Amino acid sequence: MQATVKTVSFIGISTVEIEVQIQMLNGIPVFTIVGLPDKTVAESRERIRASLFSMGISLPAKRITVNLAPADIQKEGSHYDLPISLALLAAMGIVQQEDIANVLAVGELSLSGIVAKVPGVLPAAICAKSNNRTLICPEECAQEAVWAGENAILAPKSLLSLVNHFKGEQILPTVRATHSDRTVKPTNFGCFSDIKGQMIAKRAMEIAAAGAHNMLMQGPPGVGKSLLASRIPSILPPVTPEEALEITMIHSLAGQTTEVGLITERPYRAPHHSASLAALVGGGTNAKPGEISLAHRGILFLDELPEFSRQTLESLRQPLETGKITIARASNHVTYPARIQLIAAMNPCRCGYLGNVERECSLAPKCGKSYLAKISGPLLDRIDIFVDVPDVKISDFVQNKEDIEKSSSIRERVIRAREIQFHRYRELSFMTNSEANGHELEHHLANSAKEILYKCVDKAKISARGYYRVLKLARTLADIEESSGIESHHVSEALSYRRII
Repeated sequence: MQATVKTVSFIGISTVEIEVQIQMLNGIPVFTIVGLPDKTVAESRERIRASLFSMGISLPAKRITVNLAPADIQKEGSHYDLPISLALLAAMGIVQQEDIANVLAVGELSLSGIVAKVPGVLPAAICAKSNNRTLICPEECAQEAVWAGENAILAPKSLLSLVNHFKGEQILPTVRATHSDRTVKPTNFGCFSDIKGQMIAKRAMEIAAAGAHNMLMQGPPGVGKSLLASRIPSILPPVTPEEALEITMIHSLAGQTTEVGLITERPYRAPHHSASLAALVGGGTNAKPGEISLAHRGILFLDELPEFSRQTLESLRQPLETGKITIARASNHVTYPARIQLIAAMNPCRCGYLGNVERECSLAPKCGKSYLAKISGPLLDRIDIFVDVPDVKISDFVQNKEDIEKSSSIRERVIRAREIQFHRYRELSFMTNSEANGHELEHHLANSAKEILYKCVDKAKISARGYYRVLKLARTLADIEESSGIESHHVSEALSYRRII
């Protein structure tokens, strides 16, 4: 007897065929898994055996072979439990083989037969829809799967309810998105009115948010660098439906979908400087996404930037340039989207008080140069905005909070600038100025702006990458003012944010 059902391998979201053969041999039952399983997959036989026993089903006294094909794809995870058990039930004649002939199943089985939650259900649902297959997933993941679009979805609470559905004794309800799942309570990120002073840094934050530009803040401890970074989500534009689907898919693969339904807010990831290379880039046996991919279409905030290891920081160079990250391992090769906006902060030196004559250490100014040298030139060249965050003056402390501009008004300007960019690039594959091809913006330059830009680039020895990044930043400044062309004052302000080595 033989039966086949399909599941999803989360390496590149490819389908894996699970074939169960019950050989007509006498003797004790042997549950063998053929392929490249890890320990989690090998333990499926014990979970499946226990879940079947809880339903009153005993395995036949025959040799049972389970083949996971193709064998060259590394198998990992407990989501193979459900498809293996379905193929086994079909081979035993408990369910009809035609009932599972066109299904894609994912789910972990408990010892009592409950179908438990697994990561990656949304990508699996998209895969099932594209292949015109019925998806079978845990009940707990149903609202995540339904966002893939109109598709047949079965979400059983237990293996027994699924078997009864196939036998016609119980009908599983159709999975539909509920209204409550579409309305997600927004996170309170605070308001820019909480920050007193720092007008230049606030202006730089607005520009960075308007064009999705990378930004580095430098200043002594306690001046509000981390506070400024924590407020930037409050001025970012809302996600589009396409972006929400991309973000949710990545978090689903990482097993970090805590909300029911789509993630409707831009990610804000702030890993500690002790984070390893694998934590930032992604990795593991099955090459799961790391912090860089989890920040896709959102903010990656790196506080105390020079304190990160050199190898970890250098891993940012590829995603900042291409918008994707490739994880290469001996067993697999995976590329994840990583269109991130990097916001970083650092002290001017290790002691933090370089430039303050009363508090700086005896190694100044050499300590500042050696501290900045921990960040490579190529990485600094990929940052569009450099801003100094000075000490807050005592006159700023007595400022009335009601007189400080709120995030809501700044967000309106950011949204208007993003809308201008969206209409400009709607025929292309990018959405913001930071993603645009710089040479396509050169015809926006006014003659006076060209003269200033060319002179400064030549005199300051700015790289070709730096030239185009200045051009993109100037285009964002023009969009904030709703100007059709890039004028000289836009270029001048953009150059003022450029770090000249």
